[in-house]
Order: sequence, then structure tokens, then C-alpha cells
Amino acid sequence: MIAVLKPRLRRARDWLVPEELGFGWMPILVLGYLVFLFLPLLFGGGEGGGLWWFGHGSGGLALTLVSVVVFLPLYFAFYRVGRTGQLLCMLGTAALGYALLPYNPFANTYLIYAAAMAAFLRQGLWRRVGWMAVMLALFLLEIRLLGYPLFGFALTLILSVAVFVGNHFQAESGRRQAELKLSHEEVRRLAAMAERERIGRDLHDLLGHTLSMVALKSELAGKLLAHDPAAARREIDEVARVAREALGQVRSAVSGIRSSGLAAELAAARLLLECDGVKFRYERAELALAPAQEAALALTLREAITNIQRHAGARSAAASLSADAGEAVLRVSDDGRGGDLRPGNGLTGMRERIESLGGRMQVSGRQGGGVALEARLPLSAGAAVGSPEQPAEVALR
Repeated sequence: MIAVLKPRLRRARDWLVPEELGFGWMPILVLGYLVFLFLPLLFGGGEGGGLWWFGHGSGGLALTLVSVVVFLPLYFAFYRVGRTGQLLCMLGTAALGYALLPYNPFANTYLIYAAAMAAFLRQGLWRRVGWMAVMLALFLLEIRLLGYPLFGFALTLILSVAVFVGNHFQAESGRRQAELKLSHEEVRRLAAMAERERIGRDLHDLLGHTLSMVALKSELAGKLLAHDPAAARREIDEVARVAREALGQVRSAVSGIRSSGLAAELAAARLLLECDGVKFRYERAELALAPAQEAALALTLREAITNIQRHAGARSAAASLSADAGEAVLRVSDDGRGGDLRPGNGLTGMRERIESLGGRMQVSGRQGGGVALEARLPLSAGAAVGSPEQPAEVALR
């Protein structure tokens, strides 16, 4: 039953609050604060009844219910509309609070929601602070006109500022993540472009020299064929030898193209961890990997580094690619707080990708904290074509 409901609930959530915003269930959960609008029911409010905290008018419950019906479309529209639309949704929410306040003093709840919206406006910080200040000033004026105690304003002020500050940092974090994602992709693109240019230069130099030699020796063999067949045959054999050598050199150059995926991912990993001040160390041996193996290890590295950045809270991390017992071995580790190592959280996809190529993957907790990932893929004989790169250590602040 739960398995059936979960995807439906997720689709409903994403329809209300677009998934790409990255808020998850939080916008739905914070609607629970609407319960404060109905606290007067606990004290039997109404005209002349209960504590001072109840309004001056009648029909407060009916008006409160109507206000909730009006508020919900404004609230969910805020996550979908543009800059001007967001401002109107925020002001509409504040207006609900002003209109309901004479009948329900807990209408300050709407002012707190409006302050939360102000933090996410697509405007400069001081302009957002200004909007919140104007809304709170109008609320203070109405409090004084209605004769409500200033305690109500003080509480609203404290909660509004706290919510605004919290949402401001959340919004800044979201913008930073979006910029980081763009930078991450840009580094990967530039690394691939630089690698293609390097390979292009290598192939140009290699083939230019080799083809010139083949042309000269072929022409010489043609001239010798009539009066010295043995010498012509030697030149033809030399042409064949040069062609075979060129083929081996081209294959070596192509293997360099295939290894650019991991090189790009390592460069992107340094950038990704930089924003969190994580010290990153890596070693990479030059291995001749099949394209599918290269892609699988690159994606595994990307997923592991992303998990470290998002969830580990680590101070340092390390990655290495090496050859061991006829296998390509990718190791990624961190000294963070560890986490849920059960299937899911991206682990299943990584493991399936590695196992589909005849490899295996292990994820375990490290002694003293953190997580260690090891992925192994079988290598063909003589796959190692170079020595490991010098370890790179970056203290990223």
C-alpha cells in the first residue's frame, strides 16, 4: 500500500511545488503552522469571552476558514510565478493577516508566512529586508489601533526575523548550488575540450610524419621494382612496419581520449569540494579502459563526490584510480559523519552499473568516521599504460 502511495504523493508534491526548486517536502510541512490560526478555539474565544488575546468581532472562525482557502493558492503560486507574481503573492498573504486580525489575533501567522516569502523574492537583500520592515510596520500600526498588547507584535517580530534569516541562508545556499552545478559542468566541458585539442595535435604530428614516410618509401619501391625487385620488397616491408607502428601509436592516443572522462571528473570534484572547504587528495594511474568502463567509473566517482559534498560534512576526502591484480580499482573515501549504507541513496545505481561490466563495488564505514567506496573492474592484459600521476592535494577554502 505504501509502495503504491509514495509515487502518487511525490507526483502531487511536485505538482504543487516544482521538484527542480529542491525544497522537497518542506513547503508542505510548514503548512502545519496554520494550526495557530485556530488556537482561539482552545480558549472558547469570541466577543467578550476568554482571554484578552481574542478579537473584537464575531464570526472569527468562519473568516479564518475563508482566509485559509484564499491563502493556499497564493502560497503554492509563489513557487511557480515570476518576480512580480512572487511579490503579489507575498503582499496578498500579508493583506490576509491585516484583514483577519480584528477577528483573530493569531492572524499574525500570515505575517510570518509573508516574511518567509520575502526571503525568497528575486530581489536584492536590502530590498527584501525593506519589504519585511514595511509589512511589520503596518502590523504594528494595526495592533495599536485595535488595542492589542505589544507582546503580540514583539512575538511576531522575533518569529518573522528568525524565519526570514533562515530562509535567506537557504535561498543563498540554493543559488550557490545552482552556480556550482553550472561551474561543475563547465569544468567538465573545458577539460574534455582541452583533451580533444591535445589529441588532435598529437594525431596531426604523428600521422603527418608517418604518412610522409609511407609516401616516400612507396614511391621509392615503385622506382626500384623494375630493376631491383629485392630492394623494392625491402622498402615495401618497411612501409608495412611503419604503418603498424603508426597504428599502435594511434591506438595509444585514442586511449588518451577515453581516459579524459575520469580526468574531467577529478577536476570537477576539486571544484565541487572547494566551496565546502574540503581538503581533497587524489592519485590516478593512466589505464587503457574500454569506453563503457571509463564511463562507469567516471559516473561512480561523480556520484561518490556529490554524496560527500551534500551529506558527509567531511573535512577531507581522497580518490584514487590504480591497477591491482588485473583490475582497475577506484577508491573514494572521506572522514565525514558517515551515513545510511543500505541500498538506495544512489548506491544501488552505482553498484548495478559496475556489476553490469563484470565488476564489483563495496561501500563500508571507516574506523574513526566517514565512508570508503571501492569499485573494481576487470582489465585486459597490459592495460596499464602509464605511471600514476603525482598525488595532488588541495586545501580548499
